[in-house]
Amino acid sequence: MRNISRWMVAGALLAATTASANEDADFGVAPVAALRQADFSAPTPRTVPGAKTIGTAELRNRLRGPADPPLLLFDVLGGAQHDSLPGAIWLPGAGRGNGFDDAVQAQLERLLRAATRGDSGRAMVFFCQGTACWLSYNAALRAAALGYREVYWYRGGLEAWIAAGGALAPLRLSWRKPAP
Repeated sequence: MRNISRWMVAGALLAATTASANEDADFGVAPVAALRQADFSAPTPRTVPGAKTIGTAELRNRLRGPADPPLLLFDVLGGAQHDSLPGAIWLPGAGRGNGFDDAVQAQLERLLRAATRGDSGRAMVFFCQGTACWLSYNAALRAAALGYREVYWYRGGLEAWIAAGGALAPLRLSWRKPAP
């Protein structure tokens, strides 16, 4: 019985290490400055123009540290409401749309202005499912296009967070998607 527990722990650690390492994987995809408009579940680049890529370890450290004001977390994964990183604001639809002049951009601009209280230097993190999710990539591009200077893209997303043993909580708030 004791050996079974050891194997289970070893397997869990291996899975966490694999998922965490995956957040740094290079899939050979070049960064682009345009929004991806289809096939959102595909391998992503390692960086987003105008944003900084943040990994699980750095994100955890930033969340534990004394930040004033605190880091804003934006979960842009669509679908049904789900548990997410503690304190995250749910923005389904923020990674979709046709360009930087569409209704999604206008609504995101209003929401970010309210969330940051007009501070374009306020640190914010966009994330979704994992390294094969372009929705957070697009949302980070959108925030950078709006002039926000401290935009972070958590490429590993929920998959890396869970694999590293991160806690989940119900989403705090959500926005209503604009009509297409």
